[in-house]
Amino acid sequence: MAQVYGKMTPAQRVGQLFLVGVSDDVAGSQTVAAVQAYHFGSVLLPENSDGTASLAASAASIQALAPAATSGARFFVAANQEGGEIQQLTGDGFATIPSALQQGTWTLSELRAQAGTWGSDLRAAGVNLDLAPVMDVVPAATAATNAPIGELDREFGYSPAGNGEHGAAFIEGMARAGVATVAKHFPGLGQVSGNTDFTSNVVDGVTTANAQDLNSFRAAISAGVPFVMVALATYTRIDPDRLAVFSPVVMRLLRSGLGFNGVIVSDDLGEAAAVASIPAGDRAIDFLDAGGDLITSQVIAPAEEMASAVLARASSDADFRAVVDSAAKRVLAAKQAQGLLSC
Repeated sequence: MAQVYGKMTPAQRVGQLFLVGVSDDVAGSQTVAAVQAYHFGSVLLPENSDGTASLAASAASIQALAPAATSGARFFVAANQEGGEIQQLTGDGFATIPSALQQGTWTLSELRAQAGTWGSDLRAAGVNLDLAPVMDVVPAATAATNAPIGELDREFGYSPAGNGEHGAAFIEGMARAGVATVAKHFPGLGQVSGNTDFTSNVVDGVTTANAQDLNSFRAAISAGVPFVMVALATYTRIDPDRLAVFSPVVMRLLRSGLGFNGVIVSDDLGEAAAVASIPAGDRAIDFLDAGGDLITSQVIAPAEEMASAVLARASSDADFRAVVDSAAKRVLAAKQAQGLLSC
């Protein structure tokens, strides 16, 4: 990892901090131009029904950009492949995945085995990162009015223990197939009503730093999940002044309180309503300053603005440059664990 990092330019190190959504043609001219200009190190696939063989060809075309664009560090190619309402990749070669709520009724061994099968489908398509599982705990009484999770049956169940066990089984099954996973959306969206993708000022006034609901995330961390995604809501009993994604308090809770040493990834900072009023460059800088590592942007244009802002700040501020370098090393360590570095 140190060898690859040492060969990177400052712009290439900044590029490692981005997971950027690509257009429908996946490896088309827009994606290629953005990766070449901004050195983005990871890509997020859109909905696609072409099947595994077609996607594998597109993923190979993206990976072929690595020698020139990213100093040889190959790409995380990611998808939102949870199941139920949230299964972006379909078509020949992809099994239909039931909702997490249904998965939560299975035995742990059955879910672990099924997740291995779904992971094998992803690997066959060149996908090595699944933005799943959802570890948020939704109270049964309010699930029907919980827009981001409960309304879509994205939870494994209604208890921290059950969610944790089933989420861990999903993580372990995917890992056996060679696919990395993302536990989301820390510290949890189970106690809110609005969806941060479409609504600003989403607030959780219930969850505390020692809430039992956090035990589901502890289970994911114990299972070895390499990524944890932080939410775009405000948690008034943890940090009332900032969205979680911009909160050093939330980041310290995840690192020191739960013992997570992997990559902290943001929920969408590109076009989510929760951050729309904040200049794009500030979103990226504030996330990194708070302790985050990998910036998600569902679309390319704001990611380009964010990368330019991060590079400019790192070029003029030694302390922030150290923050960037630390985050880049953490992302590269995750890539090394996934076999994406040629040292």
